Amino acid sequence: MENFHPNFKKQTGKLKVCLLVLISVLIARCEAPKQSPPDVVHPIPHSRQLSWQDMEFYAFAHFNMNTFTNMEWGMGDEDPALFNPTDFDPAQWAKVCKAAGMKGIIITGKHHDGFCLWPTATTEHSVKNAKWKDGKGDIIKEVSDAFRKEGLKFGVYLSPWDRNHPDYGKPEYIEVFRQQLRELLTNYGEIFEVWFDGANGGTGYYGGANEERRVDKKNYYDWPNTYKIIRELQPDAVIFGDAGPDVRWVGNEHGFAYETTWSNLMRDSIYGGMPEYASRYAAGQENGTHWVPAEADVSIRPGWYYHEYEDHKVKSLPQLLDIYYKSIGRNSSLLLNFPIDKRGKIHENDIEQLMKLVDKIKEDFDTPVPIEEDYLSANTSRGPGFGVGEILNPDMDRYWAAEEGRDNASISIEFEHPVAFNRLLVQENIALGQRVKSFDLEVQGENGSWEKIASGTTIGYKRILRLPDTRASSIRFTINDAKDSPTISHLALFNAPRLLLPPQVSRDKSGMVSLEPSEAGLETYYSLDGSDPAKNGRLYSGKFEVLMPATLRAISRDPLTEAFSDPVAVNLQLAKKNWQVVTPGENAIHLIDDDPGTNFFTEQDRVIVDLGDTYSLQGFTYFPMQNRYMSGLITSYSFLVSEDGNTWKQVRSGEFGNIANSPIEQRVDFPTTRARFVQLRALEKTDDNPASFAEMGVIAD
Repeated sequence: MENFHPNFKKQTGKLKVCLLVLISVLIARCEAPKQSPPDVVHPIPHSRQLSWQDMEFYAFAHFNMNTFTNMEWGMGDEDPALFNPTDFDPAQWAKVCKAAGMKGIIITGKHHDGFCLWPTATTEHSVKNAKWKDGKGDIIKEVSDAFRKEGLKFGVYLSPWDRNHPDYGKPEYIEVFRQQLRELLTNYGEIFEVWFDGANGGTGYYGGANEERRVDKKNYYDWPNTYKIIRELQPDAVIFGDAGPDVRWVGNEHGFAYETTWSNLMRDSIYGGMPEYASRYAAGQENGTHWVPAEADVSIRPGWYYHEYEDHKVKSLPQLLDIYYKSIGRNSSLLLNFPIDKRGKIHENDIEQLMKLVDKIKEDFDTPVPIEEDYLSANTSRGPGFGVGEILNPDMDRYWAAEEGRDNASISIEFEHPVAFNRLLVQENIALGQRVKSFDLEVQGENGSWEKIASGTTIGYKRILRLPDTRASSIRFTINDAKDSPTISHLALFNAPRLLLPPQVSRDKSGMVSLEPSEAGLETYYSLDGSDPAKNGRLYSGKFEVLMPATLRAISRDPLTEAFSDPVAVNLQLAKKNWQVVTPGENAIHLIDDDPGTNFFTEQDRVIVDLGDTYSLQGFTYFPMQNRYMSGLITSYSFLVSEDGNTWKQVRSGEFGNIANSPIEQRVDFPTTRARFVQLRALEKTDDNPASFAEMGVIAD
C-alpha cells in the first residue's frame, strides 16, 4: 500500500460511502410502491378505436361511375359500360399514400347511384357489366391488394342509398344492402373502417320508376342488426356514421374540427342524416354517453369526384396546412380525398400539393425543442409511476397524472438558456377518458411575472396550437379545469420555420390592392414597374390604390432568417372603379366586382360595359363561372367596341378552346383600338342556359 498515493485510503472511504448511499436510494426506489392509476372517466375508447386513433391521416378515394359521367351524385340510370379507366393503377395510389405518411385508404365501393366496384351478385349495375376488362375486373380487390402490399390499411365506403335498385325504400332492399356488405367484408381481407354516408332518399332511377322515394332514416336500415354483421365479420373495424357507432362525421366538408372538440357523444340522440346534427352534435359533448371521436373528411379539390375543369383548383399549401392544424391539431383524424381521374390514377396536380403539405409538416415537427427530465417540474403528481417525466416517454400508456381533486395542475419547464418555439403539442391518455376542459400556456418575463401566450379548451388524443414566435427559458402549462384529475401522456414544443411563400395579391373594384402574407410575421415588398422587389421594392403596410395598368411584383421576407420567397408577378389591368354595366339585369355588378366567386347571368347572351372614359384597348378577358355545376359558359364569342355606345365595331371573334374542361380566365388580344364602351357576345354556349360571367375585363395600353 506504500506505493499508492497518501490520499488513497481517504478517497476509497468516500467512494464506499457514495456507493452505499446510491444503493440505498436505488433500493428505496425499487421498493416504493407504484400508485394505482386514476379512476376511469367514462366514456372510454374500445381497443379498435384506440388503434384507429393512431392512424391520424389516411386517404379517401372517390372513384366510381360519377368519374365518367362528370357528376357528383349520379341518378342510377347510367350505362355500366361507361365505367372504363384507361390506365387503372392502384399501385400508384398506394405508393403516393405511403410516401405521404398516410396509413391507409377508404374507397367508394358503391356511391348513391348504386354502381358497385366489385362483381357483386346483388345487381347488374356493377363492374361485371363495364367495358373495363370486358366485365372481368374487380376494383376493390386490386386496390385492397395494392395497399396491403405497401403495408397500408384498407377500408370501404358503402352508400346505404341506392338510386338504381328497384327495391330501394322497401323492406326487400335491406337484405340486398346487407348482402353487399357481407361480400365486401368477406372477400377482401381485413377492413379497418366501414363508412356509411348520411345522404339517404330522394329522386332516382329506381329500376325505371324515376320517382322520389323517402325513407325513415332513423329506422329503415335497422342499423343495430346491420352493425352486427360488421362485428361478426370484421370485429376490429370501426364503423363511421353521423352517430358512429365508433367514429363520427365532423359536421362539415372543410376538414375542420372545432376549437372545443369532445370525443364524447350523446350517441343515442343521433341518427344518420339528422338535419340538426352539424349544429348540435358534431363538436361532441362534454357529458356525452359514448366514445365516438371525430373524423374530418375533405377533398383536395372542390369536388369529391374528378372533373377536368377543377385541375386548376387543387387546394393551395396554406389551405392544406390550415386543414391539418384544424383537424389533427384539434382532436380529429384527417381523411383527405383524392378524386381519382379517368385514367384510374391520382392526378399529378393533387400529388404535387399533397407532397408540399407533407414536406411542410415534416419541417414543422421534425425537430422538437430538446427537453431534459431535469428541466421539468409539476405542482402536483399522483405519485411513483406518474411523475412529470413520463410526458417525455413516447409510450402513450406512460403519463403524468395529477393527484385527486387538485385544481390548476401545472407543468413547468426551466431551460438552461432561452429557447425559441411557436408550436405546442399536447396529448391526454385517452384510454382513461377525455378530461381536460381548459388550459393556459405561459412564459415568464424578465421581471419574473407570468405572461399568457395561448389558451385552449379540449385536448383529447392530440391538440396542436400555432403560437406567436416566442423565446423564453421558463414555460408553464396549466390545466385550469378538468372533469377529473388530468392525465398528460405527451407534451412537446417545436420551432416551425415560417411558411415562406409569395403573398396573395387581390384588388377590388375601387382599385385597392391587398397583399396577404402566407404567415403572420413575414414582411412583404412590392414594385409596380416590374423591377425586382427584393432590391427596389417598397415595404407593404396596407392597401394601396392602382387604377391604371401596372406590372406588380411582390415578395415575402422572413425577418428572422432574412430569406426571401419566390416572387409573384401580376399584370394589373385597368381598374373598374368608374365602370358601369349597361346591360340590365339582377346583380349586374357581379360582372365587374373583381370577385370571381360571384356571377352574372343574362338572357340577352351579351353584356355591354361603359368604362367611364375613352382608353386605348389591346384586348379583353373573360372569366367563366367557377361553381361546381356550371352553366351558360361562352364557347364562341364576338367582341365589339364603341366610342359613343351607338356605333359598334367588331375587333375580334373566335372560340374559347376547352373552356368547359378548363374554366380558367380567357385572354384575347387585338390591335390597339380607342373605345369607351365594350360588348362581349355569346355566339355559342355549353348549354341552352343564359350566358354566365364571373368577370369581364379589358387590357389597356
